[in-house]
Amino acid sequence: MTTANILAIADQQQAVAAVLFYIFAGISAISALGVVISRNIVRTAVFLLFTLVGVAGLYFLLNAEFLAAVQLVVYAGGTLILIIFGVMLTSKSPFSRFEPKAVEVVIAISVASVIFFALVLAITRTKFAVNPTDFTAYPIDKLGQTLLGDFLVPFEIVSVLLLVVMIGAAYLAKGRRREAD
Repeated sequence: MTTANILAIADQQQAVAAVLFYIFAGISAISALGVVISRNIVRTAVFLLFTLVGVAGLYFLLNAEFLAAVQLVVYAGGTLILIIFGVMLTSKSPFSRFEPKAVEVVIAISVASVIFFALVLAITRTKFAVNPTDFTAYPIDKLGQTLLGDFLVPFEIVSVLLLVVMIGAAYLAKGRRREAD
């Protein structure tokens, strides 16, 4: 292979990475906007799923495979399902619509604008490294040992807490159904 072929392949890889970045960023941004705008809680949860998947795609592009896997398994897989089941079990109608008051909309837009401009300022004033270091050699085995060795008890406590919350939500929903009958 000649040097020209190697450079052409590298350019193609960078172009593909750029296109994938814009696709994942677009999915994340549009879905996040859908989370905020949607008045139906089930649709909001679906938009949140697409937002989390888009962010996981961005982690994959950054060569942070572990973070991407955690994003998909914990947030998209666990937390989102917990939200959906919690809503379905405790709500009278999971398809109920939310009608925010004008004051709430003004406050939300104001806070979002301040955060947006702060992020834009932070991004424009930060001097990013031209050649970032290679993060592909992080020790996943040590991270796994730490999570399932040193921090096993807090991990299990959180899982039991989530189980208790789900049981409580089912019990409350069952109690509401009996009162309605």
